[in-house]
Amino acid sequence: MIQSFSLSQVKLKEPYLNNAFQKELDYLMSFDCDRLLSNFRLTRGLTPKAKCYEGWEDTEIRGHSLGHYLTALAQAYTTTDYNNTIYKRLQYLMEELSLCQFQSGYLSAFPEEFFDRVETGKPVWVPWYTMHKIISGLVNVYNHAKLDSALAILSGIGDWVYNRSDKWTPQIHDRVLSVEYGGMNDCMYEVYKITQNENHAVAAHRFDEIKLFEPIHDGKDILNNRHANTTIPKFLGALNRYVVYGEKEAYYLTVCKQFWDIVTKNHSYITGGNSEWEHFGEPDILDAERTEANCETCNTYNMLKMTRTLFQITGDSKYSDFYETTFINAILSSQNPQTGMTTYFQPMATGYFKVYSKPFEHFWCCTGTGMENFSKLNDSFYFHEEDKLYVNMYFSSSVNWEEKKIRLSQDTNLLNMDKAVFRINTEAESSFTLCLRIPAWSEGTSIQINDVPASYTLKDGYACITRTWNDNDVIDMTFKTVIRYHELPDNKNAVAFTYGPVVLSAGLGTEELEESTTGVQVKIPKKPMAVKDYIVIRQSDIKSFKEHLSEHLVKTEGKMEFRLKSTDEDDRLIFTPHYQQHKERYGIYWILVEENSDTLNNYIKQKRHLELVKAAEIDSIQIGNDQYELSHNIQGKDTESGDRDGFHYRTAKAGGWFGYDLQVCDSEDTYLQFGYMPGDCKKGFYVEINNTELSHESMEGKSWRDITERSYLIPKELYQDSPCVTVKFRTEEEDSMARIIEVIKTSKKV
Repeated sequence: MIQSFSLSQVKLKEPYLNNAFQKELDYLMSFDCDRLLSNFRLTRGLTPKAKCYEGWEDTEIRGHSLGHYLTALAQAYTTTDYNNTIYKRLQYLMEELSLCQFQSGYLSAFPEEFFDRVETGKPVWVPWYTMHKIISGLVNVYNHAKLDSALAILSGIGDWVYNRSDKWTPQIHDRVLSVEYGGMNDCMYEVYKITQNENHAVAAHRFDEIKLFEPIHDGKDILNNRHANTTIPKFLGALNRYVVYGEKEAYYLTVCKQFWDIVTKNHSYITGGNSEWEHFGEPDILDAERTEANCETCNTYNMLKMTRTLFQITGDSKYSDFYETTFINAILSSQNPQTGMTTYFQPMATGYFKVYSKPFEHFWCCTGTGMENFSKLNDSFYFHEEDKLYVNMYFSSSVNWEEKKIRLSQDTNLLNMDKAVFRINTEAESSFTLCLRIPAWSEGTSIQINDVPASYTLKDGYACITRTWNDNDVIDMTFKTVIRYHELPDNKNAVAFTYGPVVLSAGLGTEELEESTTGVQVKIPKKPMAVKDYIVIRQSDIKSFKEHLSEHLVKTEGKMEFRLKSTDEDDRLIFTPHYQQHKERYGIYWILVEENSDTLNNYIKQKRHLELVKAAEIDSIQIGNDQYELSHNIQGKDTESGDRDGFHYRTAKAGGWFGYDLQVCDSEDTYLQFGYMPGDCKKGFYVEINNTELSHESMEGKSWRDITERSYLIPKELYQDSPCVTVKFRTEEEDSMARIIEVIKTSKKV
């Protein structure tokens, strides 16, 4: 297996990356550890030393941020050549967490009763997900700082996970795995690597979701409507099982290769990001799902973890190509370089803008993965295997291959020149193979050593140069970089543009950059103004425009910017690197239309209708999504959520019910909109508004999978001047509930 270098062995010289890391380091060091520890102490019965932070750290998911923080701080400790100030902070955190750990090994910022709720089907916000973050943080502290206290805590938690999961019946096991649990299999395999306690591997395997893996193993894309950041970490755990046990568990490697192919080919945008409103959609349906809530940054973080490991196992450059694209255009794109704060979503719909977290107010999941992303920027630039040195990323940097007494220095600026220059520093002649990735975006690559054309073999997308190297040998690698277009599978005329590995976007101004809130305190951009998201091609057709793109999207001399020619946007749109786009609305994807065509007229009409539907929406809930259900005050009895036939659903057993609070409009009529499948429901169910019956849904004539869509006017006398209503779905006493699917909305009349 190809090995990574320590974060201390790789140094960044690229100013943009160094600024990104420094902003992250400043943020990490600004935390009050006692505030992060507050609820851990409270749970253990100890007096907190400081008030807990707000946002998600004051909800049922509290404690997840400390897990991310431990990982980020441990990575920063290694990256900064083992900074003693960081080490002392890690020591203090371990001392405090040791005090907060129960004799059973349990350690968290909330009571163990939260796990009882998962096992009994009561609403609770993802305690196993939070436990995964805590365990992963401790794993990283031990791996980077080698603190024995971290090992002792880890061993205890591992025993607690084993003992708790050992009591599960098959029914409870299924129930636990139906609620988001992060990468519990992944982190427990990491614990096993450290402790070598077989019980910890057994506990990890209990979180391997075989029912999910089987269809993916067979190449079936069953991801539609699955919560993306619930799903991806499950496969990280599967991949880690292969890493732990090798070829005897090759099944799990096949599963992960298939999953990676499905996500990257069927569900990903040009930036490498995926999902809409946190969920995968139907295969190859991407243009239709471009909104203000695409590409949750946590998904990107987890996909890159998987991509990195798949490269290390296979050596295939398709993984390092994807890593480069996604690192530049989704990870770097997620941080505001002025503040260091990071995004939750990265909209793919034209006319939206990026919204960043606040330092101590939100503590989203993506705030946590953001801490991790920018404290390990240098972790995938270089790799080694026996006598091979792999170069995967083209940024100015250096690597110290200590075992070989070799230092490789790289000077690259792909935004301003098409060349990477490497210099070898070695105390004596050294024989090894230098493997230079031939980028998928380069239409021609030449390599010279000391100004002489190099001899190399091409393997798995790498130019492999085997020779005896001398001190100060210089390797020049020249690329042919061109402008390219990229279509979406469900609309060939929806295109994005790239130059080399860089995705381009056009800025659309800073007017009305207003934010709204979704889920639990998640900030998103408000709907755009009347934003034009199409380009009219003049004196040509779409086919010719694409074929001769370099004539129609032209680079400005001496600048990394591109301007259109022969379109209606020649004088307005300026395309620049998207990862540097942080202050204004933008457009990555643009609809190409021909002048005076029916397609143009129809598109304008369709767009107007969609804008009216969007504008009419008052409130919405994503069914089965813990965060969004909790933010709408989910209530209920004998209720459960799950996935079936490509839909998220919530249902209730006989005599059960569930309900939510939804906003209404007092100045206009408000309609309740929902859909359902009968499922096990035989007779029907009731829909109530503030405990008053709105409708009785009869199942007569409906089969198990029939989908029924409903829209009901909510009488104003049921809410009068109140800004919201409680919507309840209630079963008949001797009948199961139908499956309410996908999204419940309140809306004004269109």
